[in-house]
Amino acid sequence: MNLKQLSLPELEAALAPLSPSPTAVRKVFAAVFAHGRKSVTEVARSPQVPRRVTDYLEAHAEMPSLQIVERRKADDGFVKYLFDSPLGGRIEAVRIPIFDEKYVICVSSQVGCALACDFCMTGKLGFKRNLYTWEILDQVLQVRAEADRPVRGVVFMGMGEPLLNYKETLRAAGILSNPAGFSIAGTAITFSTAGHVPAIRRYTREGHPYRLAFSVTSAMSEKRAKVLPIEKTHPLPELIEAIREYSQVRRERAMIAYVAISGFNLEREDAEALKVAFEGIPIKVDLIDVTDPTGKYLPPSAEELSAFRDYLQILKAPVARRYSGGKEIGAACGTLAATQYGGTVMPVPGVVTTTP
Repeated sequence: MNLKQLSLPELEAALAPLSPSPTAVRKVFAAVFAHGRKSVTEVARSPQVPRRVTDYLEAHAEMPSLQIVERRKADDGFVKYLFDSPLGGRIEAVRIPIFDEKYVICVSSQVGCALACDFCMTGKLGFKRNLYTWEILDQVLQVRAEADRPVRGVVFMGMGEPLLNYKETLRAAGILSNPAGFSIAGTAITFSTAGHVPAIRRYTREGHPYRLAFSVTSAMSEKRAKVLPIEKTHPLPELIEAIREYSQVRRERAMIAYVAISGFNLEREDAEALKVAFEGIPIKVDLIDVTDPTGKYLPPSAEELSAFRDYLQILKAPVARRYSGGKEIGAACGTLAATQYGGTVMPVPGVVTTTP
């Protein structure tokens, strides 16, 4: 029994033959996630857990962990963690400072990624495998354990397409938002998707409280297909209809992530295409500078971005520029690929840093 893998209802079902009280089950669950206990013994011997449950857990439960291989800190306070999984593969997570008040953690959901977006280094790794729920949550557990401020949000914007690992990521989000788990508000948990339409529609039907961010990057199908191969599988009109349904059901603006690429998608025609595509759909647009270590794609100049923001006024929608920090340590959007970067290498007790 992997205690890091089970939601509260699943833990209740697993322990039901022992007839524990609901309080005892919550104590076990909270010991794992809310308190971050390190061992089965610590969890099993939590207050108000009866002896029969303690004995059963010590005999049958496990709590595997990822290994921190390396930490790198950027000048802007972003910290990137490189983890090794006992199940195989290396993944990365990023601790994001929000002013001087709190942290948001960007987690990975897969080893590599199958979508192969042309400006994304993770996509160049190819797809290796999906992460289990416990591997997703352990990223948060380990980063939180070292944090000097509270963790108030989680974004599934690291390695992988989270909606292609639907069951595991949704279970993880449920534990993150559970009051006896990590107690993170559902509205502070965001899944980023490049446009896997069947999963978006399933998500909308199921009515989850978490947010979706839709990576569009261009509202012109031919242009979008040049950088996002998923356009060939789930064309833009299909994606936009799924976004329309999502917005209508939730009665809120859909978050459109738009990777700003110099000389590619920042002309007046690009703004006009967005207006036509999203006519009648309440949206808000997040502009994100592309970060491509290969140099094939370049971020916009200040003048180019300013002009594009002027063009976007025709949308009559909120437009924000999302800060993509930690560039010198490979923590910016699209750069998580377990490769060496600069920044300050922070010591990991008992680990000799090697080149991944």
